[in-house]
Amino acid sequence: MNPLEWFGRQALFAFDPETAHGLSIAALRSGLPMCGNAPSSERLKVKLRGLEFANPLGMAAGYDKNGEVPDALLGLGFGFAEIGTVTPLAQSGNPKPRIFRLTADEAVINRLGFNNEGHERCVERLKARAGRPGIVGVNVGANKDSANRFADYELGVRRFASLAGYLTINISSPNTPGLRNMQARESLGELLTRVTSARAEVTPTGGRPVPVFLKIAPDLDEAELADIAAEVSKKAIDGIIVSNTTLARGGLKSTAHAGETGGLSGKPLFERSTAVLARMRRLLGPEMAIIGVGGVSSAETALEKIRAGADLVQLYTSMIYAGPSLPGRIVRGMARFAEAQGVASLRDIRDTRLAHWADRPIG
Repeated sequence: MNPLEWFGRQALFAFDPETAHGLSIAALRSGLPMCGNAPSSERLKVKLRGLEFANPLGMAAGYDKNGEVPDALLGLGFGFAEIGTVTPLAQSGNPKPRIFRLTADEAVINRLGFNNEGHERCVERLKARAGRPGIVGVNVGANKDSANRFADYELGVRRFASLAGYLTINISSPNTPGLRNMQARESLGELLTRVTSARAEVTPTGGRPVPVFLKIAPDLDEAELADIAAEVSKKAIDGIIVSNTTLARGGLKSTAHAGETGGLSGKPLFERSTAVLARMRRLLGPEMAIIGVGGVSSAETALEKIRAGADLVQLYTSMIYAGPSLPGRIVRGMARFAEAQGVASLRDIRDTRLAHWADRPIG
């Protein structure tokens, strides 16, 4: 972190986390901060499900909930940006305060509850950026008070299929009551059937269907992971994202907010999420697309996710602590690694530590 970023962090940390988040969005919207672009390297390009990513590092959902600054995020060096989670109707989310910094752990606990401005506003913004370069994914969810959550996901697919680089079906947030129950095999099978049918309905004849990914929780046991893998394999889903935040609290240094309700993200999530990632790679085989999320904070941790089985990786919480130059630093580090090792593509190192991570205990 450079001195300017250090002072910026000190200034933002003087505010409560949610206010600081809003200020960071405003800064990006205004054209600040100015960070050097990540290097363009053939070794870092990833071709996956008909898309070509400039590099394998993406911004995870949760930061740009309403699709306000995807192009500014790409300008920081990310190879792709995922906006949302967006629900059909605007909703305010859970009562404040609902974000807590665990500074000693470089972690965050949140219980936001899918606060967002709804489909309509997000659709308008995506239409306005149509034709611009860069891959922008849309993470769709269900409203808390929805009478039919399956229909909410179908509607998300229909509305965003023509505007998104890919879609993410988010049923793994711990902050919407009952949402994670949709990961159970019977519910998941119905959801994926309905989602893929909705996609087929809006795909032009002869057109490429928008890739659909499923985002899962890290708090699943072996049998639950096997059920998810079986359903994903059967239902023509393009890939999975491992993982969302965790309810676990083991090994934390922070004491002030560790007992808060919500999902934990940041460095403490790295080992759990990477172990689940590797198990899913083993269950799904080499062809399924997997995006690894959780605790990515450096080139080394990003590369380790790839070694454990990820095709792409995402981050969010680490940028709160390391500043907006972090994505550029990570991409430069990955490029240096690829050149030093003489690998033509980072795909060459994927799965090289699969057994190491898949055989580790979860948690």
